[in-house]
Amino acid sequence: MLFYLAQHLERAAVNTEWAEYLSPLRVFRYITFRSAGAAVTALLLSLWLGPKVIAWLTQLKFGQHYADKAEESGGIAVRVLSKKGTPTMGGILIVLVVDLTALLWAQWNTLILLTILSLVVLAGLGFYDDYVKITQQNNRGARSYVKLWIQFALALFIGVYLWILPETSKLITEIHVPFYKHPLPLAGGVAVAVGLAITVFSIVGSSNAVNVTDGLDGLAIGCTLIVTSVFLIMSYIAGSAFYAKYLQVPHVAGAAELTVFCAAIIGAGLGFLWFNCHPAQMFMGDTGSLALGGALGIVAVLIQQPFVLVIAGGVFVAEALSVLLQTTWFKYTRYRTGTGQRIFLMAPLHHHFEKKGWYESQVVTRFYILCVLCAVLALSTLKLR
Repeated sequence: MLFYLAQHLERAAVNTEWAEYLSPLRVFRYITFRSAGAAVTALLLSLWLGPKVIAWLTQLKFGQHYADKAEESGGIAVRVLSKKGTPTMGGILIVLVVDLTALLWAQWNTLILLTILSLVVLAGLGFYDDYVKITQQNNRGARSYVKLWIQFALALFIGVYLWILPETSKLITEIHVPFYKHPLPLAGGVAVAVGLAITVFSIVGSSNAVNVTDGLDGLAIGCTLIVTSVFLIMSYIAGSAFYAKYLQVPHVAGAAELTVFCAAIIGAGLGFLWFNCHPAQMFMGDTGSLALGGALGIVAVLIQQPFVLVIAGGVFVAEALSVLLQTTWFKYTRYRTGTGQRIFLMAPLHHHFEKKGWYESQVVTRFYILCVLCAVLALSTLKLR
């Protein structure tokens, strides 16, 4: 919105005495300026709205008055404070601030609008899941197949929509992998099928991976900030014809505006982390985790780097795999022997380390370190080709 307002004022001032005074408005043409503006705006909005959202959620009794999965399974010995009573659905704050900030600072192209739309849809799905947990006072939430079907439908819609549009069809038909500068030699229906499958898996997988990571104060949002920083850099490069050619990565017209979106997530995430750090004053809930995870997957697809997301989001991948392996192995051993066996003391992985005696703050900090290492490895794919 600010970009269009600045452009309008500049055009209106041509050949008038106001032209000189309004010339500084040219800074709105620069992605770097608008990204910085988006980050600062989102941070300030989050810090301002945070206490109001906490009070509102508390008033509505949208709090976690039930035992979380760790406490329900027998308790975590080193956990000092119970999380019962803490307001959840704090993801409303993140999604609201990101949407407002992105609309304020970005140019409204197809990529931005698709990303914002998806963020809202997944936030709505997460809100429904959180609401079910609150009303039923347990951590079961909505049926798993309901969430998966909605996520799958959204991801498939995005994939098909991108494929149908001539200007974005290559985002589906050209498959790029890390450490290799050329697209994979696929063509025709095979390329479309593989591209759509990767798109769906990236969005659905990322959404659920961030969701299972959201179990300790500050863990999910902190790791999301680190991964988003990677895609802020990569979306800026993908949107620049010069840098994309120099680094031999796919150039996507309009992708630079996703830099503004990523900056908005970083600003809003930092503001949310102010209230979510241990001991948390509110949780993001599925409202935030499903939306943020899906947004990361969508951004990765839109800049043709879904496999880089697997590297950058290594912590999310490990968390999701721990749940998958634990569940599969338990069911398999119960079927074969009659008694289910576990690989980890508890899944997701962060609860395994809590069971081993790590304090919550230790788990979060060490996972941050691992996430930074994954981010560095992901950025190295820009040069190692």
